[in-house]
Amino acid sequence: MKVKLLYVVLLFIIISCKQSDVASQSLESKILSSKTILFEQQIDGNMISRPVIIETSSDIDNLKSYPIVIALHGRGGSNKNWVQSLSQFTNSGEFIGVYPQGYLNSWNLGQEPSNANDPAFISIIIDTLLSYSNVDESKIFAIGSSNGSGMVNVLGGVNKRLKAIAPIGSQLTERTEIKTNAIPLSVFQVNGGQDLMIPIEGGIKLGHPFLSVSESAKKWATNFNCNQNIAVEETEQTILHTYSDCDNSVVVKYLVVKGAGHNIFRDYPSLWNEVWSFFSSLN
Repeated sequence: MKVKLLYVVLLFIIISCKQSDVASQSLESKILSSKTILFEQQIDGNMISRPVIIETSSDIDNLKSYPIVIALHGRGGSNKNWVQSLSQFTNSGEFIGVYPQGYLNSWNLGQEPSNANDPAFISIIIDTLLSYSNVDESKIFAIGSSNGSGMVNVLGGVNKRLKAIAPIGSQLTERTEIKTNAIPLSVFQVNGGQDLMIPIEGGIKLGHPFLSVSESAKKWATNFNCNQNIAVEETEQTILHTYSDCDNSVVVKYLVVKGAGHNIFRDYPSLWNEVWSFFSSLN
């Protein structure tokens, strides 16, 4: 029987993975609101405590099942940055926000300071959350910015439990695998048309061989057997491309914000609402 997310029981879970051992430890029973839970992971032979902030509304209904949004910060960033950014949604009870901290303030894509097995880290976080009865296990989403976006793409490529991802400011690289046994999921890829750090044309940047944004979206769409006829909607600020008729009724979209640079949320503030609108529209 699942335990309600409003309460935390003394818990110690150890999972062995090829590259790391991850352990989760939670606190005694109380309401989960803006609470930090420490997850331990073995990295480079050392057991490292990694904080995860969980944010809920103050009047969360323990009889209701809530969607989960896992948000990954960019390289050099902090999980605390997401708390304020998404507070309008968590405060109103739209979803439960889950904000992990990258080891050495980054996510391991092969060129970063971290050697952590981040997919294993995210997996044990999800395992822990699913032990609570007011989590909707059919609505687990992930969003990432920049380096966090790259990790969100990796998670999508090995997907078992995510319903959708929103990689913001980073498309797939030539090295990003989409496993044949990955469960299809919906994708909302967003890029800045004036991004100089990770250009929409792709190329070698930050040590990674990026695909172009169109090649990236097409790779998702091809792997999920989407109709290759792309619907295009253009406004003064954006160009939205949509692949539909995909396996498992998923949808693949990529949005180019014409005047935005790498910090798309700053240059296009309505993006927060558009991402949540995309997630919440999925059945």
